Amino acid sequence: MMSSSPPSGLRVAYLINQYPKVSHSFIRREIQALERQGLEVVRFAVRGWDDALADPADVAERARTRYLLQGGWLPPLWMALRLALTRPRLFAGAVSLAWSMWRNSDRTLFHHLAYLVEAAVLVAWSAQERVAHLHAHFGTNPAEVAMLARALGGAPYSFTVHGPEEFDRPLALGLGQKGKDAAFVVAISSFGRSQLFRWLPLTHWERVKVVHCGLEPAFHQAVARSGGKSARLVCVGRLCEQKGQLLLVEALHRVISRGTPCELVLAGDGEMRADIETLIERLGLQPHVRITGWIGSAQVRDEILASRALVLPSFAEGLPVVIMEAMALRRPVITTYVAGIPELVQDGTNGWLVPAGDVDALADAMVACLGAAPEALEQMGDAAHARVLVRHDVDREAEKLAALFGASRVAA
Repeated sequence: MMSSSPPSGLRVAYLINQYPKVSHSFIRREIQALERQGLEVVRFAVRGWDDALADPADVAERARTRYLLQGGWLPPLWMALRLALTRPRLFAGAVSLAWSMWRNSDRTLFHHLAYLVEAAVLVAWSAQERVAHLHAHFGTNPAEVAMLARALGGAPYSFTVHGPEEFDRPLALGLGQKGKDAAFVVAISSFGRSQLFRWLPLTHWERVKVVHCGLEPAFHQAVARSGGKSARLVCVGRLCEQKGQLLLVEALHRVISRGTPCELVLAGDGEMRADIETLIERLGLQPHVRITGWIGSAQVRDEILASRALVLPSFAEGLPVVIMEAMALRRPVITTYVAGIPELVQDGTNGWLVPAGDVDALADAMVACLGAAPEALEQMGDAAHARVLVRHDVDREAEKLAALFGASRVAA
């Protein structure tokens, strides 16, 4: 039975593929909230020790993180050889597991053997750090490394599934196998839980728990209500296909063509920046669009506060943290009916929901938002603020997660 209170002093390790990272501030908040619960959290990551970081908080996190491959491949290979010699049965079982993961994978056998070597480092470092439980973020390679570490005799593990990548490639990622071997699996929304149910046997469904990503009170305290005076909309996210910024630029062109003033800020960067800039130029929208490039969380907050609303026309998502942030800052949201978004955004109450890929509907929603009376926007902002505080308080969600870690320790 799950403990009703967090287990003080429990030592937990987090494994992330790349950490810290501009789009992973929610992981940093979760770790810090767990530490406020009395847990000790060790940070492990594969990559990220030399990344350029815009946020001072991420710079501080990097100093607290150990990187599996920072010293090159020779030390990890030596640790794997030592485990092969000292734990031959476990090592043979882990090799067999890596082989089975490769058979349905869209990655090479080399990748899966590399995960095995990374797992060997994780086992050694977890023992040094007296880790009682290992938690990975994302059901991709971090979850496999955690699973292989368990097979090598490491600590019980769990992982958080965010989507959409895990839901796009469940068989290639071996999502079912990872879930069956885990102590529990976390989904960030009911939609995410339903997708995990599709790939896990019925007997394992009870292991799938919903723990929302959370926001800290300091982020949204003392925020003024929106007066609705700005004609600016902001879109925050990586510039890529799934976020829908190309269609957003097309929708903006239709909004401007109707005679509705609008300024659009694209906060972020990514692989499709050149395509987006080309479209902006072709449509003559340079005076109406600004692309910030990568910015830190404080700057993201400032951009949201300077806007009338957040717009996020995604094709595929989990449940975007930036939607939670905008709502907490009393800004309504224009977004799409995908994944876990409708669990938070209520059409006509705290935002506008449109079908993904529908440029006309998106333009209509933008015009409706830009033409809404200040009082109506304030009411929507208040409703957004109230809803996100109930569902996404970081300390309340961390308490749930800490209890799950404690229950895992008891079960082990």
